Amino acid sequence: MILRVVHIEDASELKAAFDIREEVYINEQQIDRADEFDEFDAISDHFLAYINDNPAGTCRYRSTENGLKLERFATLKKFRGKGVASALMKTTLNHMELQNLTKQKLYLNAQITAMPLYAKFRFKPEGPVFLECEIEHQKMVRLPRQ
Repeated sequence: MILRVVHIEDASELKAAFDIREEVYINEQQIDRADEFDEFDAISDHFLAYINDNPAGTCRYRSTENGLKLERFATLKKFRGKGVASALMKTTLNHMELQNLTKQKLYLNAQITAMPLYAKFRFKPEGPVFLECEIEHQKMVRLPRQ
């Protein structure tokens, strides 16, 4: 198995990422399309994971007034348990490091079931559990290394 992650640079890769998000969030989790695809897609950096040249997962990050927000981590069901989400996180964090962005606060709103994954990358829970699109989430923060 060959797992690789790329920083999305063209429309065909972005379409593959959107197709993954549609399958995972809209079809599986029943999230409304208007909540999933938003105005931030245009200003975000997107990543696409491949397994043996098949699109397998995606994520994005963007700059906000509170720091850099990582979001839209999604892995197709048939590729789960193969390290896709971890590879996406590693590549995204490496990309941020190369751009000198990791001195900022990094944060995300984790679905409760995904919290152990993010904890492996030094993200810590902050604040109460909340509902987003009828799914329990927890804000998680990764402070810059001093």
